[in-house]
Amino acid sequence: MRQTAALVLLAVAAVSSGCRARDAGQSAAAARPSILLVTLDTTRADAIGPDASTDTPSFNQLAARGLRFRQAYATVPETLPSHISMLTGLYPAGHGVHENARYVADATPLLAERLHAAGYRTTAFVSAFALARRFGLGRGFDVYDETFPAAQSERPSRATTDAALADLAQPATAPRFMWVHYYDPHAPYAPPEPFRSRFAGKPYYGEVAAMDEQLGRLVRGFEQHAPGPVAIVVAADHGEGLGDHGEAQHGQLLYQSTMHVPLVIAGPGIAPGTSDVPVSTRRIFFTILDLAGLGAEGSLRAGRDETVLGEAMKPFLEYGWQPQVMAVAGRFKSILAGTVETYDVAADPGETHDLGSAAAVPSGMRKELEAYPAPSPDVARAPDNLDAEAKRRLAALGYVSAGAAPVVRKDAPRPADMTALFPVIERASALFAAGEYRAAIPVLERILAADAHNLDAALRLATAHSILGEADQAIAAFRVAAAIAPQSQDVRTYLALHYARTPEWPRAIPLLEAIVAESPGRLTAVDALAGLELRQGREAMDRGDTAAAIAAFERARQLSPSTFANDLELGVLYLAARRFEDARAALDRALAAHPADAMALFKRAQVSVLLREPDARARIELAKKRADAVTRPLIEHEELFRQP
Repeated sequence: MRQTAALVLLAVAAVSSGCRARDAGQSAAAARPSILLVTLDTTRADAIGPDASTDTPSFNQLAARGLRFRQAYATVPETLPSHISMLTGLYPAGHGVHENARYVADATPLLAERLHAAGYRTTAFVSAFALARRFGLGRGFDVYDETFPAAQSERPSRATTDAALADLAQPATAPRFMWVHYYDPHAPYAPPEPFRSRFAGKPYYGEVAAMDEQLGRLVRGFEQHAPGPVAIVVAADHGEGLGDHGEAQHGQLLYQSTMHVPLVIAGPGIAPGTSDVPVSTRRIFFTILDLAGLGAEGSLRAGRDETVLGEAMKPFLEYGWQPQVMAVAGRFKSILAGTVETYDVAADPGETHDLGSAAAVPSGMRKELEAYPAPSPDVARAPDNLDAEAKRRLAALGYVSAGAAPVVRKDAPRPADMTALFPVIERASALFAAGEYRAAIPVLERILAADAHNLDAALRLATAHSILGEADQAIAAFRVAAAIAPQSQDVRTYLALHYARTPEWPRAIPLLEAIVAESPGRLTAVDALAGLELRQGREAMDRGDTAAAIAAFERARQLSPSTFANDLELGVLYLAARRFEDARAALDRALAAHPADAMALFKRAQVSVLLREPDARARIELAKKRADAVTRPLIEHEELFRQP
């Protein structure tokens, strides 16, 4: 697969067109509609709407008065990258986010930024941590509500609707842009009553029906309170496998169950009806700009044929399997993953009969399929700066990313041929994220038996043994990982972290120093090295080697200044070395973090006397006032404090 500029030309052209239209559009701001965007997480196209077996009256009413697209497709079957596509107009190859828990670049323009600049009041109400502000989607919003119940990572649609309606009740004269995200149909499925009873045995569909009820509440509230005419866009970010093609949930494959989604638009200038032309949900970006008077190019209101593209890169980026790309044009859909599958999705919506690579697909479709670029695993790997709390919250949603960039090989398996491993991998990831390392080990061994080049499984196996104190088994697993990826920085990092847990911890330092020199932004390695420097510093303090202790603490502070919490010790060391200016700076930092710390106040008073500061007497009195059981006798016997 090769890089192509064609994927982003439409978005660039639309942004340029929108800028030209902006001045003219501002003069007609009063006529601009308020716009409601509702995104339905994990909602299959066949689970909602007039053609579905589920009773969804709220969506059906919108569909009856709006334009419904019966062949709408997500760009990727994962929450964050799919939403980024809807809010940027770009495929993942354009915006660079291929999985959850990544970050949309600050340089990538977002829909809310455009609307805010045009005078819209912009508000967002999201229902899952996967869309938290920290991942970059908050730019341009006056309000970005990501309030979840205590210790939870999601909230039900009723709570999200309540928050949105409370905001709508506040008077507003500017047109509104409100984005509301519902998460309910995501696994595990637990619909509230009466939907639990009504859909006994089919809880997923009960979740969809419960969400539809809240959609109705939201639409009524928006139409009642939003100023001016009202436009509404409702779409799903992706579907759910429910066992189709061997996929229970989503994210791994590109079949209709996870990529074919509901989409309806309603509002001024939109004639009711249905469209069977394949469209991408990324065009929601252009459609909302069009509704706001900021340029019509790319809008769904302008019917046009296109080759719709999509990707599922999670198995490629996490396990080193074949990258997957899809292309849809007319009635045909092709999936490229090493080999090409082709389906007539009009006649065969379940994709049961592969027409193969020789099928007579529309002109240009195959070319676009093959031109779509695969991301670099090293560039698109899991971010190294997610803290433990963020990882916990994502794991609570079932999102546990790999910790290592995979080895990409020519004989990599097709994800569709590895479906038997999907539940095994999910089980291993969940156990590992929960800290159940003993239970995770046999599951990880099962993965490696079936997929011997799975670097992530090998490293997790090594780490599990390491954390359990099983050094010999850990080293054996690290040798397996090193054989899979001899040049991998990940292998060296995790090996260093293993040594850091053992009495052989000094062996970790040169490994980490080399990694930090190569990748200064690799926070896991930086933090680990800083921790070991502190350990060296404390050992040097214990044996009375002040110079060595200062050097180690200084290295730790230089490595991780934002997390360094040892300025008191460093100040004491500087004081012992008669480096009074340095001691003052270190102790001032310590007091800035902990103003009432008795020892820091005592030491700072000593330095103040030694530097003959004019406020030395006041510092001594403050140290006496805040003294504790440790510092009180020290202050009483301190000769410096008895000087006139």
